[in-house]
Amino acid sequence: MTAPVTLQVNGRTATVAAEPDTPLLYVLRNDLALNGAKFGCGLGQCGACTVLVDGQPVRSCITELASVAGRSVTTLEGLGTLDNLHRLQRAFIAEQAAQCGYCIPGMIMEAKALLDRRAEPTEPEIRDALSDHLCRCGTHNRIVAAVQRAVREG
Repeated sequence: MTAPVTLQVNGRTATVAAEPDTPLLYVLRNDLALNGAKFGCGLGQCGACTVLVDGQPVRSCITELASVAGRSVTTLEGLGTLDNLHRLQRAFIAEQAAQCGYCIPGMIMEAKALLDRRAEPTEPEIRDALSDHLCRCGTHNRIVAAVQRAVREG
């Protein structure tokens, strides 16, 4: 049964009418026009759909809408603006960490959660945090360099 669900998305209140088991990813993309999170595998295994829920990274393709009711969701669009990019966004651009860019929103959101937990992670900690994210283009080294740059530029 479709019922209104209210959540906080990027600091704003959003109410959507959807089935409670609708994947959060679908609501973000289809109802709220937030297209940063990508549909990759649909099984929560690739990381392209990663967003933060109450500051914790979650795979939005397997997160039911009902489970985030009343909670805070942050997507890539909520990190910065075109005029004031988040330090991770600036670092990913500076390091040219994206080729196709499909995995990058999920990587940035996972990196954001890491930096929120640990201000100066080591390279192995960065690699470990991002190890479950798939990048078919093979820009893993540039992605790690981008996170390291964001740490340095704090």
